[in-house]
Amino acid sequence: MASSARIEQAAAAWLARRDSGDWPVAAQAEFDAWLRAATAHRVAFLRLQAAWQESGRLAALGAGLAATTPPPRGQWPAAVAEPATAVRGPTPAEPAAAPPDLARLVFAPRPRDRSRRAPLLAGAAAVLLLAVALLGLGWRYGALEQADYRTAMGELRELRLGDGSQVTLSSDSRIQVRLSRRERHIELLRGEAFFAVRKDRQRPFVIAAGRRHVVAVGTAFAVRRSPAELRVVVTHGLVRLDSGPDRAGHPQPSTLLPAGSVAVASGAGIVVRTGPVAEAERQLDWRSGFLDFRDTSLADAAAEFNRYNTRKLVLGDDAVAALRVGGHFRWSNLDTFVRLLELGFPVRVEAGRERIVLHSR
Repeated sequence: MASSARIEQAAAAWLARRDSGDWPVAAQAEFDAWLRAATAHRVAFLRLQAAWQESGRLAALGAGLAATTPPPRGQWPAAVAEPATAVRGPTPAEPAAAPPDLARLVFAPRPRDRSRRAPLLAGAAAVLLLAVALLGLGWRYGALEQADYRTAMGELRELRLGDGSQVTLSSDSRIQVRLSRRERHIELLRGEAFFAVRKDRQRPFVIAAGRRHVVAVGTAFAVRRSPAELRVVVTHGLVRLDSGPDRAGHPQPSTLLPAGSVAVASGAGIVVRTGPVAEAERQLDWRSGFLDFRDTSLADAAAEFNRYNTRKLVLGDDAVAALRVGGHFRWSNLDTFVRLLELGFPVRVEAGRERIVLHSR
């Protein structure tokens, strides 16, 4: 399958050739065949075509204005469309208010009250002694770092833990970190996180998500937790996926996941797919602000966008949910994705402030 960059280049070539004027019947037939070959082809072309049309609109907005003389500040819309309602600055008849002269402003000195400072210093000393005592107890009993991290909807956060490991926390996610001399323990309470683990054979790095644990020493992987399943994507090294006992209390075997593995654990068991590391990396494009779809149902694509946006995509019927889409999209640019659906698919859009409902047509 061609990469996203190659598909974009091919789409740009077709767009340039079509608009050059040299467009025989044979070229149209070849172009139609290219569009039918993959959903990603059609999406890429529609996206470039929309950008091309928008650039034409920008040129039209600038018509009638001298290129070397931009309109005055605050008057751009009025210079093109409504000169009678232009926003004006202060005129000679309406002078702007002069700023206050602060050159001679003098602040009175604050009196020093030693009787009030003594209790504050004593309190600070007591807090310092308590902190030192707690650190000593933590070292004795193994607690070296404890923290709780979370992100809001649409927020990504990069963290560096006390052991040198790095964490990228996805949208609407939460982890609890407990580092000790014996173990590095991370509780994934919600959402998804990517871990680049610093190697330490004496202290395994354990991600706990419900009754399942992901164990590593020095590797790179992501763990995603949802109510229905747990997904593990490994991009470097080797990790171990442990499950708790089954309903009858019998222990379950561990699953080893090398680089390139994608494991999905649910109530039905664990399904592992292993391929090139580049394929696994594409599932983690959210770290750079993108979502990558490969012949994905619109239902699944909408669910991905909804993980990052407060304005939700809602599917109005089963027919629209079953449509297949492909392409590389910014998860923050929901409106562009919806416009492409309108242009290239049998989709009718009902846009509201808090949600966008998609209907088949």
